[in-house]
Amino acid sequence: MLNIRPISDLRNKFTEIENTVSNGEPVYLTKNGYGTMVVMSIEQYSRLTDLTELKLDEADRLAELDDTRMEHNELFDRVRRKLDE
Repeated sequence: MLNIRPISDLRNKFTEIENTVSNGEPVYLTKNGYGTMVVMSIEQYSRLTDLTELKLDEADRLAELDDTRMEHNELFDRVRRKLDE
């Protein structure tokens, strides 16, 4: 179940939020009834972003070896075709 709290809890109940995210559960914060941010542990964030960072580094290395350049529309079209296969 999602842990949704008002943003004021970040100040008033920081320790509770810290314990929640330390246990691997993100906390969704709201302001005036609307979602505004998510608080998560560094470990959770790393799990979400590490693979992306590795792939971007790999793409940078490959781009250095190849002079081919594409417009973004062409690139996205190629990616969409691959995903549809």
